[in-house]
Amino acid sequence: MYTKEDPTTLMKTQSNQLVCKERYGSDPISRQYIRSESGKIVLLETNAKFDTVWHFLRDVFLPQGYPDSVSEDYLEYQLWDTVQAFASSITGTLAAEAILKGYGVGNKEAAILGATMTWMLKEGTGMLGRILFTWAQGMSLDCDAKRWRLFADILNDIAICLEIISPLFASNFVLVICTAGLFKSIVGVAGGATRAALTQHQARRDNMADVSAKDGSQETLVNLAALMCGLIIMPVVSGNANLVWFLFFLLTSVHIFANYRAVCCVVMETVNQARLQIMVKEWLCNSRQLDVKSVNYKEPVLFAMRNKFKIKLGVSMKSLTCCGRNVESIRGLYISEKYILDLDFHKKEINIILSKDCTAEDQIKACFHAHVLNQVNNLIPQWQSYDSIDTELDDLVDSFTKEIGEEVLEKSYSYIRQNYDKFLAKLKRKGWITTRTQLGPDEWRADWNTT
Repeated sequence: MYTKEDPTTLMKTQSNQLVCKERYGSDPISRQYIRSESGKIVLLETNAKFDTVWHFLRDVFLPQGYPDSVSEDYLEYQLWDTVQAFASSITGTLAAEAILKGYGVGNKEAAILGATMTWMLKEGTGMLGRILFTWAQGMSLDCDAKRWRLFADILNDIAICLEIISPLFASNFVLVICTAGLFKSIVGVAGGATRAALTQHQARRDNMADVSAKDGSQETLVNLAALMCGLIIMPVVSGNANLVWFLFFLLTSVHIFANYRAVCCVVMETVNQARLQIMVKEWLCNSRQLDVKSVNYKEPVLFAMRNKFKIKLGVSMKSLTCCGRNVESIRGLYISEKYILDLDFHKKEINIILSKDCTAEDQIKACFHAHVLNQVNNLIPQWQSYDSIDTELDDLVDSFTKEIGEEVLEKSYSYIRQNYDKFLAKLKRKGWITTRTQLGPDEWRADWNTT
């Protein structure tokens, strides 16, 4: 049992013995328990949990344990996300009026059945779009979450623009509004999936549900504020096309800028193809390994990184047999590895076959090998200008120039054997996660030991 007594009186008594101290997470809130002269355990509490407005708002809108329970980039991302959500909600309000006009609200000649059919076509198009887009791009939403997040918001702005102009195309209103609905369905899939990927990144105590729920609370508050602003703005801009378009372009610019800043501030520690490509280029050109923040800031968030050879990870053995390659010879080169890499000069592809026993680090090694090939090929025109590039790659350049596939594989693998362990060790020291990846492999796995 313990009792609460006046802290000032107790602290003046020198004979009191401190029993325990406790803190509430990273807050300045603390408690001390002492044993008084009478032998009772006494609580010294100098502050309360909700002693400031900040403490209250933080508990309502931020995950429990903030900032220790989330990633370092959480606050910056959420601030920019709040700005973009507010701008998007206002433009959505502008579009809502235009859609209602297109449906015939205020037009005595408009038929209710026609408006209902148009709405059903719009919703049906969106449902079909969601299914097809998820089928086509489901895996890449995890691998390139930042790029798809920005893509979703830009596409959302395009959809809102189509909704605003839809009443101007009375004869083609159904086509325009269905196209906008299709775009918004893609936005829903891409935005929701990438938001889940970012939530997984932000949650540092297996608290994805809490982080996601608090993000929902923040978004609800922003939408409520945008709704209040919309009630003020709409009577002013309604019927004034110039003012509507001025607000649309202003808020859309804010929306895109805020989204760009939001995804750029995200610092992910997992390896995907784009981040690995940046690291490999730095490794080859400057013989150094970049830290997590430097690589993330260099990662493109608008367009995918291009290479002359497309990397296909986790393909079937059929990719070798169908083009007449000597499978036994290629397999012999990688006898101690859990992957097989082949270079197809004709199709401009790097095909990687994975073993059924391969780990995340094996996948990183296979993709490291592939990116070395791509970067060497990309740097051939400026090869002599890079003094820091390892001279043992000179022979690989010669083989690439002559397009001798067997020599390219042999010489590149020799470089991998000598350098990958050093690359991986520095990768771990810089804070990269190597127990899981976002390299986007397909599902084919080979069993080398089958007889």
